[in-house]
Amino acid sequence: MVTSTRRHEPRRSPSGAQRPRLRVRRAFTLGVVGFLTAAGVLTLSGTASAASTLGGAAAAKGRYFGAAVAANHLGEAQYAATLDTEFNAVTPENEMKWDAVESSRNSFNFTSADQIVSHAQGKGMKIRGHTLVWHSQLPGWVSGLGATDLRSAMNNHITKVMQHYQGKIYAWDVVNEAFQDGNSGARRSSPFQDKLGDGFIEEAFRTARAADPSAKLCYNDYNTDGQNAKSNAVYNLVKDFKARGVPIDCVGFQSHFNSQSPVPSDYQQNLQRFADLGVDVQITELDIEGSGSAQADNYRRVTQACLAVSRCTGITVWGIPDKYSWRASGTPLLFDDNYGKKPAYDAVLAALGGSSGGGGDDGGGGGRSCTASYSETQRWGDRFNGQVTVTAGSSAISGWTVTVTVRSAQRVSATWNSTPSWDSSGKVMTVKPNGNGNLSAGATTSFGFTVMANGDWSAPTIGSCTAS
Repeated sequence: MVTSTRRHEPRRSPSGAQRPRLRVRRAFTLGVVGFLTAAGVLTLSGTASAASTLGGAAAAKGRYFGAAVAANHLGEAQYAATLDTEFNAVTPENEMKWDAVESSRNSFNFTSADQIVSHAQGKGMKIRGHTLVWHSQLPGWVSGLGATDLRSAMNNHITKVMQHYQGKIYAWDVVNEAFQDGNSGARRSSPFQDKLGDGFIEEAFRTARAADPSAKLCYNDYNTDGQNAKSNAVYNLVKDFKARGVPIDCVGFQSHFNSQSPVPSDYQQNLQRFADLGVDVQITELDIEGSGSAQADNYRRVTQACLAVSRCTGITVWGIPDKYSWRASGTPLLFDDNYGKKPAYDAVLAALGGSSGGGGDDGGGGGRSCTASYSETQRWGDRFNGQVTVTAGSSAISGWTVTVTVRSAQRVSATWNSTPSWDSSGKVMTVKPNGNGNLSAGATTSFGFTVMANGDWSAPTIGSCTAS
């Protein structure tokens, strides 16, 4: 267990077992409840293939699949390659917390957080900001402030951090873990609660909305995965905020499970009741201790629950390989210490409708060529999915390259079955294979992407296909 990337203190599950405390993580909104089939879809020149990665399969369902990321691991080749291949969203583990970015008053250091944001942006990933107001990982100077200074410092911290990342962060965990465990449903003692009172959460959300009106604003907590006193207290807070027009867009469910704190039987129903209040729900810190088929079944249940709730916009697992997990001894993640895919990985990919199959046969010969054709496959209230089918010419090919150009108002928010790179404008995406480059003569493969329309529903421009 690498303790340098994650600090924690004991937390208690509803069953009474103690477990380390966690932090929050990022998401993908569905604007409408149902999927609409787009009118005038072009006919594909080949058969579509199921996405072969977690992020790709989730994106095809209108969701994201993310991972918590530590900046100090990005230099590890396998870590970065697994992140870039499998995930389409990231949450910084510790790099955006108060002690990391503002260790002394009004003196900000974004170096490590910027490293993660830059990496994610370069890969077209969504980014969840974690976290702005939390009782833990606070520098000592915050706790020592009087009420007036504390209010000023809280609002300044929210504003400065959010404005630094304005336009880059999809969703922020504005307030994290503000309620007690147990049966009281009471607020947790913290400098903010003790000195500013119950109103500090509302004030934090209003300040956050003013700082970056385009970011989704989330409340995040643990031990709220099923209906209990704590989740009821959060539910009542959200219900009150929605009734009074306090800005809140999403609720994060950390979802740390083990044998003492298993996946609740009412997990899906609990997500749904929050969604019914008019907020998105996100699984923000998922990890499930165990191994083999039992662990796989639990991961499958969680994934299926999110897919069954239309406003469950995404899932984030809290880490990539087991060896870097804060619960490493419990082997709770989807990849083992050597980045091997565990049965839990296969269960999640299957639940998302993905497939682990690869591309076509390899072959040689000259005269290599390919063509690319486009189709819009799904549309929601604010975005649409596009698919490009690549067809090899009369000779086998071992690779291909296609460019996709979106209009000035549009933005690509997710990709699958491909390795994308971007020009400086962020509007021209150069797409290369991700395990699906080898095609026999006449064979096809496909890649897909999600376009945030921003009012422009025009089809993207697909460049010519270049074979190798």
